[in-house]
Amino acid sequence: MVKIRLRRDGAKKAPYYKVVVADSRYPRDGRFIEEIGSYDPMKEPAEIKIDTEKYEAWVKNGARPTDTVRALFGKVSK
Repeated sequence: MVKIRLRRDGAKKAPYYKVVVADSRYPRDGRFIEEIGSYDPMKEPAEIKIDTEKYEAWVKNGARPTDTVRALFGKVSK
């Protein structure tokens, strides 16, 4: 199953996430198919960048976003 989820980057106590499309069998920070955005919770306000065209294309092809990614996308698409 293909999922759209967050991949953690950044230093200890300073997280930075990339929004990626990955097979659900791979580990969280492991191999992925495509990077479609980023999320920086350390900035005020949090910086969210998601390529809406790629996101919608992947969802249309059957990729399932995690609850967190779905919430972030809801904030971006407003």
